Amino acid sequence: MIDILLADYKHPAHQQAILMLLDAYARDPMGGGQGLDKGVKRRLLPLLAEQPGAFSVLAFVDGKPAGLVNCFQALSTFQARPLVNIHDVTVLPEYRGRGLSTAMLQKVEEVARQRGCCKLTLEVLEGNGIARRAYEKFGFCGYELDPALGQALFWEKKLS
Repeated sequence: MIDILLADYKHPAHQQAILMLLDAYARDPMGGGQGLDKGVKRRLLPLLAEQPGAFSVLAFVDGKPAGLVNCFQALSTFQARPLVNIHDVTVLPEYRGRGLSTAMLQKVEEVARQRGCCKLTLEVLEGNGIARRAYEKFGFCGYELDPALGQALFWEKKLS
């Protein structure tokens, strides 16, 4: 049995599931290949709970945590409407191929529509072909304002 639900950041089983799934994702090559630091594990859930607009979607298979999507609401200045940035998407290897990521993304879209959002955004590694195909199938595409200028690039500057 598959259950897709919004996580309650104060519910102990949901807290454990989020930390376990995010740690598994961090250990995966697509998540950087290193588990979460103890300090991150300690700080994460209280920070998620106090972050305005944050929400997480969990997938359970036969009562066991199987997938996670972490999301953050932001603002589209060009639309003057909220948007949802999908920050983490993960499904444990033993549960892949069952449509969990699509079901979780459908739940994310449902929440975004309820909140009056104009779009969903996400990042995906160029070399993650499986995820890219799944996102394209769901309707995601590269972001561009003018095809002559090309697609937007995601950059970062680490501060610590």
